[in-house]
Amino acid sequence: MARDDNRGGGRGRRDRDENPEFADRLVAINRVSKTVKGGKRFGFAALVVVGDQRGRVGFGKGKAKEVPEAIRKATESAKRAMIRVPLKDGRTLHHDVRGRHGAGKVVMRTAPQGTGIIAGGPMRAVFEMLGVQDVVAKSIGSQNPYNMIRATLDGLRNEASPRSVAQRRGKKVADILPKRDDHPRVDGEQAPAIEEA
Repeated sequence: MARDDNRGGGRGRRDRDENPEFADRLVAINRVSKTVKGGKRFGFAALVVVGDQRGRVGFGKGKAKEVPEAIRKATESAKRAMIRVPLKDGRTLHHDVRGRHGAGKVVMRTAPQGTGIIAGGPMRAVFEMLGVQDVVAKSIGSQNPYNMIRATLDGLRNEASPRSVAQRRGKKVADILPKRDDHPRVDGEQAPAIEEA
């Protein structure tokens, strides 16, 4: 009896450690069959994207005989392989990036406030779980969801914030960011300084 109580307590503790702040999104589910002597055996492969919607995201895949078990395995795998991505104002990317994995190629561009997520299928799931609100993205290569997600994460890994660049170069953040009044206008005139009210 006491052993059962201890086991139950351990399970409850594990449930609390499951990080309820993570959201997950099922991207694709694939049914595969194996022909055996008695007929066919079916299995399922699930692709899941997990994120905290505050700059962390990961993806995982799981295989099982039943769909819920495949999704559970994929979710656990995704939580173990999360990456942190710096976001500008917590809503968009700091700069344009390209990502590639195999034949999958993606382009991701920073966007002004109110743009929304302009991206298709698997890429949209990654941005929603990451917490990006404004981005323009395009997949140019493989339409395979696995390759698209891997290419997207490859590009996001190359995302650098001004703070990290300044730290790497041993400069201040103000030295890294462009000054608005330093850029000449197209017709050759100096851009007017912005007057503060």
